[in-house]
Amino acid sequence: MSGIHRRLAGGLRLAAVVAGYGLLSSCTVNPATGERELTLMSPAQEKAIGAEQHPKLLEQFGGPYDDPATAAYVATVGGRMAANSELAAQGFTFTLLNSKIVNAFALPGGYVYISRGLLALMNDEAELASVLGHEVGHVTARHAARRQTQSVFGGILGMGVGILTGSSELGRLASQGAQVYLLSYSRGQEYEADTLGVRYMARAGYDPYGAARMLASLGRDSALQAKILGRDEADQIPSWARTHPLAEDRVARATQAARATGIEPGTGARNQAAFLDAIDGLVYDDSPAQGVVRGREFWHPKFGFMFAVPDGFALQNGETSVLASGPGEAAILFSGGRIQAGQDIASYMNALWSKLSNGKGQPLGNLERIKVNGMDAATGTTRLQSQDGAMDLRVVAIRFSETQAFHFLFLSSTGQTAGLADAYRRSTYSFRRLTAEEAAGIKGRHIAIVTVAPGDSAASLAQRMAFDNHRLEHFLVLNGLEDASALRAGQRVKLVVFEP
Repeated sequence: MSGIHRRLAGGLRLAAVVAGYGLLSSCTVNPATGERELTLMSPAQEKAIGAEQHPKLLEQFGGPYDDPATAAYVATVGGRMAANSELAAQGFTFTLLNSKIVNAFALPGGYVYISRGLLALMNDEAELASVLGHEVGHVTARHAARRQTQSVFGGILGMGVGILTGSSELGRLASQGAQVYLLSYSRGQEYEADTLGVRYMARAGYDPYGAARMLASLGRDSALQAKILGRDEADQIPSWARTHPLAEDRVARATQAARATGIEPGTGARNQAAFLDAIDGLVYDDSPAQGVVRGREFWHPKFGFMFAVPDGFALQNGETSVLASGPGEAAILFSGGRIQAGQDIASYMNALWSKLSNGKGQPLGNLERIKVNGMDAATGTTRLQSQDGAMDLRVVAIRFSETQAFHFLFLSSTGQTAGLADAYRRSTYSFRRLTAEEAAGIKGRHIAIVTVAPGDSAASLAQRMAFDNHRLEHFLVLNGLEDASALRAGQRVKLVVFEP
């Protein structure tokens, strides 16, 4: 049989496989969307997947927020959204995460999560209901099951392209294209979840315009963060997320959906007093237990260390690492790991690089053993190839204790390397242990609810905010105010203050 005939026969067998999937899968009418849907995942399987992934997700995002009253409040509002959905009898689990990230998401089977970072950005219960309703909408519309089904068929389609054309490279590209498209919910699915969320808000008696207010606040917060980092807002969006609707478009659509409910603006429940009472004292941004950013310095009182990054670099504390974004392609990544008792630090560094590069990177060269403020350390360099061209990488590994090590990854384009060498060296040697007094003196920040007094202004209240810069902008964004003139005496507002 010729090559083309073998590939054609393979394609025909593939078509039979696809047809078999169609016969064995479930094709039903979704009660939330009213559409017929083809899925390879049953509701029971969705529930099992959610239950399996739930503890893993908690571990990844800092665990549940340690305030039973606030967590219970969030779960109560979420319960109202679920009770007014088409899957009210299914059972939902709502979790407030101890994470500063501004996000919310859902797992299959009714597991819904919202971060304390996003909660801090809200200003009334209707806005909270809108976010939780949106995530409930993803569950009721079975978006995860539909995405999984599309992923299976997308993978099969990619295989078919390779079989029928004889090009394994083309097959890989087709499969990759399907996976990238399915990494996040599609534009249409996000719109659908917005619409369903507004539906559930209206059924529960909430102000449906809270969804548009929440989306507008997210847009203003994103713009402020981009301004602080000194970058164009679009550059801050991960490439896989660029298929998501722009904030302005979603605000307009959410407003249209609210109008369609027939509920007049200002008549639905907002329950602002109850909401502000619930978040008074909420931990804001970094928790000392997770390390805190102070300008160009990162302090971790729990582990007992600090370091500084060069001028022009913006620090961002993540769940498992710290990123410092610099000019051009320059960046610093800091993280830690376990080292075996008695293991040589250079051996640890080489094993670390092999793991980070999946064993495919060029071995580290220019190896050198150094001392960093009395701690054994090792450093080495290599050159990487990226889409933007050649990049230089310097790895620095430091033994912090018998079983704990930390490491820096210093990245720069080849044209930047020489000019950043001294700055990167200073950052390396800025890493040091904290004294007990220093560790005890590191204070976190929290939300404080205050009442605007006669004579107060946005500018005067902003001066009480625990930020190094952009205080007025932070105050306006945090309180959902488009301009400073909207403030009035007697109004309750949020401030970010240091712990006493």
